[in-house]
Amino acid sequence: MSSGTTELAWFKSSYSGSQGDSCVEVAIAEQAVHVRDSKDLSRTRFAVNREHWAPFVDFVAGSTEA
Repeated sequence: MSSGTTELAWFKSSYSGSQGDSCVEVAIAEQAVHVRDSKDLSRTRFAVNREHWAPFVDFVAGSTEA
């Protein structure tokens, strides 16, 4: 994760509802994609290496199917 000296530009997915619940935000940096809980910014965020971002998203999307 970055040292915090560079401000990240966070955004929510277009799939996030207008209600604002159950959302995550991501910020794309040079070395990693950072992920945080949009409802509770005090919680620990994490970063995924850019090389592993697409497989990570595929895994998460597959794990939410009923």
